Amino acid sequence: MTEQQVLTRLTAECAKAEHCTGEMLEKMRRWGVDDDVQARVMAYLIKGKYVDDERFCRLFVRDKIRFNGWGRRKVEQALYQKRIDKAVSGPILDEIDDEEYIDVLRPLIRSKRKSIKAANEYERNQKLMKFALSRGFEWNIIRQCIDGAEIEDYD
Repeated sequence: MTEQQVLTRLTAECAKAEHCTGEMLEKMRRWGVDDDVQARVMAYLIKGKYVDDERFCRLFVRDKIRFNGWGRRKVEQALYQKRIDKAVSGPILDEIDDEEYIDVLRPLIRSKRKSIKAANEYERNQKLMKFALSRGFEWNIIRQCIDGAEIEDYD
């Protein structure tokens, strides 16, 4: 592929959806694009605001938390896999307060609680914790939601 062809394909992709630097570099690597061409193409994409890692990160974090029901740890891992620098992702994740995570996790716990088969409440809570941890939520958030769900069950 020529440099112009690479540039045309990547700008078209960026026009359709939000992408990060890591995704663009990975695509060019798979296409066998030379390193110097990659550098020039990336410079053009960044300068033209086709690719903006901070913008991508904000949208990615919002979508994964609100629509996919992911916790902070799972989102961090996904951003790490996309090669988003912690200096970019850390402050964005810090902007999200615990209440927003609780608002996402509480309905998930409530729904999961109904489908879990357990011999006693302790076993049920262990399974709920394992479920919430697998979704990337932190212990303090999980504990608040599980304790809150137990209280709701007794009402």
